[in-house]
Amino acid sequence: MTGVPKLNPKFSTKRAGTSKVPIINFEVSHHRAVAAVRLLRADKGKAFVDLLNEKANDSGENEMGYVERTLGFSTRHLDDRDIRLVTVIVAGTVRWKRYIDYLIMSLCSEEKVFSNMEPLLLQILRIGFFEILKLNVPAYAVVDENVRLAKVALRPGAGNMVNAILRKLLLLKETDSLPLPNIEGDDRAQARALSIIYSHPVWMVRRWIRFLGKEEALKLMNWNNSDPYFSLRVNTTNGYTRDDLVNRLEDLQVHYEKSIMDEFVRIREGMQAVLQAGLLKEGMCAVQDESAGFVVSVVDPQPGETIMDCCAAPGGKTLFMASRLAGQGKVSALDINKGRLRILMEAAKCHNLDDIITDIHGDLRLYAKESTVKYDKVLLDAPCSGLGVLSKRADLRWNRQFEDLEELVCLQDELLDSASLSLPHRVYMDMFLQNSSQMMVSIPQVQLSTLWMGHLLLVLSGQCTRTPTTR
Repeated sequence: MTGVPKLNPKFSTKRAGTSKVPIINFEVSHHRAVAAVRLLRADKGKAFVDLLNEKANDSGENEMGYVERTLGFSTRHLDDRDIRLVTVIVAGTVRWKRYIDYLIMSLCSEEKVFSNMEPLLLQILRIGFFEILKLNVPAYAVVDENVRLAKVALRPGAGNMVNAILRKLLLLKETDSLPLPNIEGDDRAQARALSIIYSHPVWMVRRWIRFLGKEEALKLMNWNNSDPYFSLRVNTTNGYTRDDLVNRLEDLQVHYEKSIMDEFVRIREGMQAVLQAGLLKEGMCAVQDESAGFVVSVVDPQPGETIMDCCAAPGGKTLFMASRLAGQGKVSALDINKGRLRILMEAAKCHNLDDIITDIHGDLRLYAKESTVKYDKVLLDAPCSGLGVLSKRADLRWNRQFEDLEELVCLQDELLDSASLSLPHRVYMDMFLQNSSQMMVSIPQVQLSTLWMGHLLLVLSGQCTRTPTTR
């Protein structure tokens, strides 16, 4: 590959017969090299942006192989700090991609320089811009390390270009003169400008301003661009309490915050330490969003009940509902994806819930027509847009189109009709971040009673995490 340096004392190899042995480059920043390759693969839809791995020696099963094939050399294995930096840089760069690209294009001598830029060079520049604009990293280190990566992975001229553009950015930042799009004009022009400043697709910005108003739309985009937190749910079935989980987090020096929901804690940093310590494998806790826990609190599983979880995989709500049955009752987990169901049942075994949970492989729309089984409760967490979790899914904003929402509404309609055949009394929760009068799902005979609605308000306010026993 052009630009791969010749072997010198700063590179390490060892003989292994006739097989090819990776050249390890000790000159470049290892976490930046891995981040650049992951960004390349994420752009092609072949890598997860927010990847977490229980192994400390890499950030994905085959990631080091991708690095070697892409850059022409290997990096040393990443330590915990490197892994955290890769995750932060990749997620942040993807989140701010539209704004960063606007700045890069503004600082290029001609627009065609940006449009014709080779992918790896663009990713290295994006990393440098994100670090300078959003991270507390010394400017000289950002410039030097990204220039070196470009020279080694590409060629000297690429490094010179990175050096020139990053130094232009530093000068503009120091003089508080970063270019900004003009936010004046009609609604369309304003939406285009705000989509650059807040790094969101134009169609999202236009719809949110229309339905929420400009002030609330800006608050929402700020939230989407904030650092996300992870929620951990303690596994009470295995005899653990939240205090047990908190004690382990303190031992690991992981900062936490207790949720208003009794089984949950929040952490912003230290997820890699939690994974490596084996807290998930030993069944002490599970990664689960509090919103999913809230839904289970609304369902309020009671001992002896039979419950159907439609579209169950990956299974967080299934496991939580089963844990609340106190060993009495059944949860049927139905999903169309057989592989994800298998993973769900492996988790059920880890949580000692495999005797409570039964997996059903199939399409809910077909299953409901053929089955005569009735359940006490049915939970349908139908496929949705995911627009409510953009802070945690950095790449999702770039992978959604308005047409996706229309298709999802049709699918939700069909799934609701099917789920309604399984029990006489139903509760449905629409999680679309959307004006319901504009994106209506037909829900025949599905209502929220005054009692349920009152309870929802209590749960949301943190005053209650259990549903009324009167139904």
